[in-house]
Amino acid sequence: MKTLTCDLCEHEAQGETFEEWKNALKPHYFEAHPEVMSDPSKTKEDMEKWMVENKARFDAA
Repeated sequence: MKTLTCDLCEHEAQGETFEEWKNALKPHYFEAHPEVMSDPSKTKEDMEKWMVENKARFDAA
């Protein structure tokens, strides 16, 4: 089980896999960072970049 902080704050989420960690982080994102989740300027490329960067963080932990 890995524990990583949110990429925007100090909230921690846990998961055995990146997918589990990402799913554990989603409720926090919706509650604490709704502006990010509903930002119409965010593109599919932004989401893919987030996935690549945070998977690398998860793998390195």
